[in-house]
Amino acid sequence: MHRQLLYTVIIISLVLLLFSGFLQLAFAQNAQNFPPPDKPPQVYARQALGAISVDGKLDEASWQVAPVIDDFFRMEPRQGGAYRYPTQVKILFDNKNLYFGVFARDSLGRKGVRVQDFRRDFVYGENDVIYIQLDPQNLRRYCVSFQATPLGTQRDLQVFDDSFSDKDWDAPWRVRTTVVDSGYFAEFAIPFKSLRYERTENDTVSWGLTLARLARRDYETTVFPAVPQAYSPYRMTYAAQLKGLQLPEPSLSLRVQPYGLYQYDRRTDETGQTTAKQRFKAGGEIKWAVNPHAVLDVTFNTDFAQADVDRAVNNLTRFNVFFPEKRQFFLENSGVYAGANVDAIKPFFSRTIGLANAQFNADPVPIDAGLRYTDRTEKRTLAGLYVHQRGTEFQGAANFGVLRYAKNYGSQNNVGVMLTHRLDEANSEIGFDQHNNTTITVDGLMRPINEITIQYLASASQDNLPNNIGLAGSLYAGYTPNNMYLGWLSNIVSERYVPGMGFVFQNDVIQHNPGGYYIVRPKGKRWNWIRRWDPGVFVNYYQNASDGRFQSAEIDIFPVYFIFQDGGKFTGSILPTWEHFFFQPLGIAVAPGNYYYTRYQLYYRSDASKKISSSLSYQWGNYYNGTLQEVEAGIRLAPVPNIAFSAEYTYNGIHNLGEEATNKDLHLLTGELRLAYNPRIRASAFYQYNTATQQGRWNVRGSWEFAPLSFLYLVFNDHSFRDSPLQNQSLIGKLTYLKQF
Repeated sequence: MHRQLLYTVIIISLVLLLFSGFLQLAFAQNAQNFPPPDKPPQVYARQALGAISVDGKLDEASWQVAPVIDDFFRMEPRQGGAYRYPTQVKILFDNKNLYFGVFARDSLGRKGVRVQDFRRDFVYGENDVIYIQLDPQNLRRYCVSFQATPLGTQRDLQVFDDSFSDKDWDAPWRVRTTVVDSGYFAEFAIPFKSLRYERTENDTVSWGLTLARLARRDYETTVFPAVPQAYSPYRMTYAAQLKGLQLPEPSLSLRVQPYGLYQYDRRTDETGQTTAKQRFKAGGEIKWAVNPHAVLDVTFNTDFAQADVDRAVNNLTRFNVFFPEKRQFFLENSGVYAGANVDAIKPFFSRTIGLANAQFNADPVPIDAGLRYTDRTEKRTLAGLYVHQRGTEFQGAANFGVLRYAKNYGSQNNVGVMLTHRLDEANSEIGFDQHNNTTITVDGLMRPINEITIQYLASASQDNLPNNIGLAGSLYAGYTPNNMYLGWLSNIVSERYVPGMGFVFQNDVIQHNPGGYYIVRPKGKRWNWIRRWDPGVFVNYYQNASDGRFQSAEIDIFPVYFIFQDGGKFTGSILPTWEHFFFQPLGIAVAPGNYYYTRYQLYYRSDASKKISSSLSYQWGNYYNGTLQEVEAGIRLAPVPNIAFSAEYTYNGIHNLGEEATNKDLHLLTGELRLAYNPRIRASAFYQYNTATQQGRWNVRGSWEFAPLSFLYLVFNDHSFRDSPLQNQSLIGKLTYLKQF
């Protein structure tokens, strides 16, 4: 008990010393943040004089007379001042589309282009990119973003309160680009059908708008209008007002996307006996914009054959591994639900629907039908979801329901409530009993000033098992001026909190995670290769929720944390660790007792925008009564954007661990090849082998986007085991077609 108290006092003292030092630095220096303008700048769109051919050339007469937006503001690598890469943007419209014409100046022309591959929804930060944020309802806390590289690769997303992104949201729109000796042109055509807006008189139409560019070679980010470096161009409280639009009458706004699928499965069991079957399947999705702020989605006989596969991990912690959602229907508008950006506690986690196990290698379970309704206005959000999951040979059918209401107040605050209910139907033939589970959650976000964000969540669960009520909660407070970060995160999960439609990182635990770092931006030519130095400390402290007893603590001290001008990174950490929580890592029995040990970590990542890039992480030191070495290495070769090969290797070396001084070496190998004829015709091959389970997996996919968001997919999967005849193979052909009315 004395030792636990000592640990607690040491950790709290370190945190208080850290916070007091950071606060002194924060108030002693100019944070360089500035508030949103009282009167946002105004820009104007001009009606096109004739037809616009979206070819990336901007040679129509309408473009020549359109007003130019060129007064951008530098966010990175230093806030304000002159920048190297000027950008010009013009805006046109006709009765169908909103057009953006961009000229991004670069004196190196094609030689200066940094684009890694033709993947849709590319990784931000690896490529040159132009991105446009629209807030058609002037909510000032939500936007849709349309992004393009110099080679015409597309990315689109929804962003809520500049804090949560739906990166897999897709809308029908087009972009074409042309690279010239002095830079590149980009021509965007965004159908009004793809946007939700209120139609008003022409002289009162006003949409929120921000424009941004990342010139990746020098990692220079410029934005219009000005936004502080501490935030992002998605912070729509700083948006300009787009005027001059003459909006068409809202259409039916009905989007229909049917699919047809053929699948051939071949399975080999432990005895070597092989069976095969084939099936045809049809289904689809319907999206109807009931009004400019409400959308109804319907899915039936749902299929996700084209979704990315999960990647294996070897988990050496006692915490549940969180695997993100990758299925399109569940990704869109997922940010409206409580706990959307809380990784440790999610009262609603969509991977519990349509998968036999929400964790890795989850087998799909058929979904008969689903409904989703989202109604978002400036004052509130109302959302609902219902899905019926078909019964299988090992479980009964299941019904999933979610209701969500959130109220906005002030300029950037909200409070909400969410109810989930899961009903698993009884099936007497397989001995499956009926089961109910319900959660109710209250959550909210507050921004009393731009630099401070507070998020909270409190949830309760109940089901029809004995002793069936459990509680969970999360509280986060973050302070983000221009020159530092301070934050405190606390999570609590009781022993009996079981969200039947959710996820928790562990039961019977209280976690405190305070910490922060100071941001140093060196000046002078001798330091122009370093963009930032972010030294800091974070603490992870765990105790039982039931009786408050100490579980474990770790202090992450990182005096070395350099972000280079080219986007590379080098970090060094010292990790003192106290353990009083016992589990069996990889089945190795560890004797009860108190353990104190220190681990060390070095990490390096090169410029990810180059044709050859790499990363290396090495962590070493004691681990309970033994030692543990962890190595993660990766390399990517992208000689041209049409070809990209990446390989990753993870090694875990355990030595003299546990009561029997066990040694164990684990290897995880991953390789991926991406090929593309252009942004619309692509193929990929993914392979992974894990020595811990002796499992190997292939996933080979080809896709052709023959019309906006209309695809032909070919997918091959192979899952096999070393020294075992067990093998599962499938070949899938899927055709989807999107029609918007």
